[in-house]
Amino acid sequence: MAKIEKFEDIESWKLARDVTKYIYEITSNGNFSGDFALCNQIRRAAISILSNIAEGFERGGNKEFVNFLGIAKGSCGEVRCQLYIALDQSYISQGQFQMLSEKLLETNRLIAGLMRYLQQSELRGSKFK
Repeated sequence: MAKIEKFEDIESWKLARDVTKYIYEITSNGNFSGDFALCNQIRRAAISILSNIAEGFERGGNKEFVNFLGIAKGSCGEVRCQLYIALDQSYISQGQFQMLSEKLLETNRLIAGLMRYLQQSELRGSKFK
């Protein structure tokens, strides 16, 4: 695993940032933008993914980082669930749904791998140096 010096180096954070950009794009148009509850909730859940990765990293300890990664992982599932609602309401196309779902599954997989690595690592984080 490459050395991670800042949260912007984390691949799952980069992918979550990309997902969040797409979420903002699709929720800014058409009927989706008028569904204030779903629009707000899916945006907040997407924001939660990259925010929790960043916050966990900045805490400087593996146990805290793993905890925040778990929250980010849960938010990936939340966004995927809300994409089903958006698809069922015809706010997004099947292609948009598929692309975002695949990105979220990959983000989830990357987060899970980082969690496993941190749980097995002898390193305990920068605040314990």
